[in-house]
Amino acid sequence: MDMVMKLGTSSSVVIFTKSSCCISHSIETLIRSFGANPTIYELDTHPNGKQMEKALMELGCQPSVPAIFIGKELVGGANEIMSFNKESIDDKRTVDHVICLTMDMVMKLGTSSSVVIFTKSSCCISHNIETLIRNFGANPIIYELDTHSNGKKMEKALMELGCQPSVPAIFIGKELVGGANEIMSLNLRGKLKQLLIRANAIWV
Repeated sequence: MDMVMKLGTSSSVVIFTKSSCCISHSIETLIRSFGANPTIYELDTHPNGKQMEKALMELGCQPSVPAIFIGKELVGGANEIMSFNKESIDDKRTVDHVICLTMDMVMKLGTSSSVVIFTKSSCCISHNIETLIRNFGANPIIYELDTHSNGKKMEKALMELGCQPSVPAIFIGKELVGGANEIMSLNLRGKLKQLLIRANAIWV
């Protein structure tokens, strides 16, 4: 049981499954559709698979797979995940799990390029920040939350990450730098250009 708990809490999203389990694959696909990148442990191919399956059943997983950990907590199986995915989400614990999945997606998108800006099409400040960064010669990837299919969830996730307001949110060199205030401060101190150079977003 200790091994299962250790593995289950080793990443933001962990799924215990079997290679032959269709339901497990469906749950994995659902979670990946949010942009999350779950760690997968297939019990039928793992050297300690039988012991792990027994431990999962002792933890209340009936059947043993799929068993899903999100945010270092055992959420449950397919039924629990499917109920979390319903349109009306009222339970705070459920909201936390959805935010966790979306936060994983935001981090994945934010670190996908040397410069990434989360913005809204109507946000003038966001456009000014984008123009400033482009003036250095960088070519940022832009995600407009008001036109993205998961925009509202991503906005909540950015706020959970400390972005107040949610946009613009700027990643440079695979790190969340912050919002407009942080970028303007870096620029005034002459540090924005150096940060872009270190991120290989521009060259001297």
